Amino acid sequence: MTSIESISLQDARRVIDAGEKRAQELGQPSNIAVVDAGGNLVAHARMDDAWLGSVDISINKAFTARAFDISTADLAANAAPGQQFYGISGSNQGRVMIFAGGLPLHRNGQVVGAVGVSGGSGDQDQSVAQAAAAGL
Repeated sequence: MTSIESISLQDARRVIDAGEKRAQELGQPSNIAVVDAGGNLVAHARMDDAWLGSVDISINKAFTARAFDISTADLAANAAPGQQFYGISGSNQGRVMIFAGGLPLHRNGQVVGAVGVSGGSGDQDQSVAQAAAAGL
């Protein structure tokens, strides 16, 4: 029997809290989503004044980071025209996000979920995602 460790709601809340703190420091309201090991949404927060259009993007960044166990920024570098994963953003019914802000979440060397952030620039989203992941 195979057992897969996954993120809990309590874990997800800590991740979101850490991400919100960083977003506040940056002065950039964000959407922060956390998915479990299966890529399913566990928790999402839309900070006051965060873009409504970024709700879906944050969830899909988290999905992408878990689906491929890679940061969305790293995936983006390999998804440009002429690169090995060009066209990947059209897969999974268009859910694959190829810009910064999605990171796998690790515990004991195993991917247990992922976080996705949207609402700012790529650098801001990545910074918030990194802080969020550190909250695990």
